[in-house]
Amino acid sequence: MELAVEVKNLCFTYPDGTLALEDVNMEVYPGEIVAVIGPNGAGKTTLLLCLNGTLRGSGSVRIFGKPVEEHGVKELVQRIGLVFQDPEDQLFMPTLYDDIAFGPTNLGLGEEEVRKRVEAVLGFGLRGYVDKPPQHLSFGEKRRAALAAVLAMKPKILVLDEPTANLDPKSVRELLKIVRRVNDTGTTVIFSTHNLGGLTGLANRVYLLKKRVLAAGGREILSDEELLRRADML
Repeated sequence: MELAVEVKNLCFTYPDGTLALEDVNMEVYPGEIVAVIGPNGAGKTTLLLCLNGTLRGSGSVRIFGKPVEEHGVKELVQRIGLVFQDPEDQLFMPTLYDDIAFGPTNLGLGEEEVRKRVEAVLGFGLRGYVDKPPQHLSFGEKRRAALAAVLAMKPKILVLDEPTANLDPKSVRELLKIVRRVNDTGTTVIFSTHNLGGLTGLANRVYLLKKRVLAAGGREILSDEELLRRADML
């Protein structure tokens, strides 16, 4: 089976000399839910930004067998969509509708198709806010709005950076339902977290990261106290 994501020997150092990733290897199969866990500063966000080509390190990143740097922008955003940790980084239009429609419109889709895509993702608890300015939404609503804006482009891979950070328990439960629904359609999901609760129970496989991969396997990693202590997760 062709891999959805294949990372080989990925290294990344920031311009100030800070080493973020060292010889990271990762494989994600289509339809999986994969958790990338690790303490703050472990390189999780850097890894996710390398997956969609925002950052370029040494080594290789392939999306469905094709090097990430060989994708055109329109092709890439329909293959892999990244939801940032801070939803306000992705919400900048006058209304929620405009924010969700922005991506599909820039793909060159017709007005009717754009409307259908917006309507489809408003079902994530956002229907009552379609004409509201995004800055008037609660933090949990903003998180769902940013997620909806990415999903409107129908990426084959959904990447979430610390998706439960700063969310109350009710918002976490709502997010769990959305991620489950999205994955049930066949979408591959990759998310990062330093929280052992939240979405980690949904993961098929887990990568424990601390600049390099300390462990990769099933959910049993989440209960390996010795390993988690070594990674500064406990």
